[in-house]
Amino acid sequence: MTAFDASERLIWAGRGAAYARSYARLCAHPVPRLLDAARVGPDARVLDVGTGPGTVAAAACARGAKVTAVDAEPTMVELAARAAPTADVRLAVLPELPFTDGEFDAVVANFVLNHVGRPRIALAELRRVLRPNGRIALTIWAAPPAPGQTLLGRAIQAAGAARPPQLPDGLAPEDDFSRDESGLTGLMTAAGLREAACETLRWDHHTDAAEWWAGPAAGVASGGRLVQSQTPRMRAEIKRHFDLLGAEFTDEHGRLALPHAALLARARR
Repeated sequence: MTAFDASERLIWAGRGAAYARSYARLCAHPVPRLLDAARVGPDARVLDVGTGPGTVAAAACARGAKVTAVDAEPTMVELAARAAPTADVRLAVLPELPFTDGEFDAVVANFVLNHVGRPRIALAELRRVLRPNGRIALTIWAAPPAPGQTLLGRAIQAAGAARPPQLPDGLAPEDDFSRDESGLTGLMTAAGLREAACETLRWDHHTDAAEWWAGPAAGVASGGRLVQSQTPRMRAEIKRHFDLLGAEFTDEHGRLALPHAALLARARR
């Protein structure tokens, strides 16, 4: 386990319900296209890796697929089991999945590679459990990020908040890759997948300031952990800048319209 992996375990420990109340709706946006990319349909044996609160698993079950879903965080597994009661939901951690070689027709991973310390090794493990000619589809956040994705980071910077030393800066250089279409395609090819292709998805996420602040306020994701590590005075200062900067994205109804961009990649074994 890398330092990045260990940090991710701490960041997400016990955060299932807080994530479901905040960022889960954002991350649900690509799910239909993700399942289409993996050709998920009736009776397909599907593995949903990093299922979170079970959004992808539930959608795959609704298509008639035979779904297995895993997550590294117990509170996410509990939520997923309720969201997708017909799925086989388990606790499991990449890159050591408890499945035999070639067990699944399709593997999907919605915003999962963002959270592993060795993405190529994780992808190779997903390839291992995929049958020959089976399909894999995944999403990650694009870089540079779209303007709506930078709101919290800008508020943290404007407030002058210090980054806690226990929060890693990112992946080791030898494990990282460019978060663009060519970079993700190259990573999939390096993991032994074929016919890799990638596209960029862009959309505005409509929410209100209270819902959007609920995630970092509860310590969700790395930004939330950074917010929670601050003094009460600094947290209030971050929130003040968050509200000020949020005015840039406020629509005529007083809600936020936050531009986001993600990469959707697909390949075959």
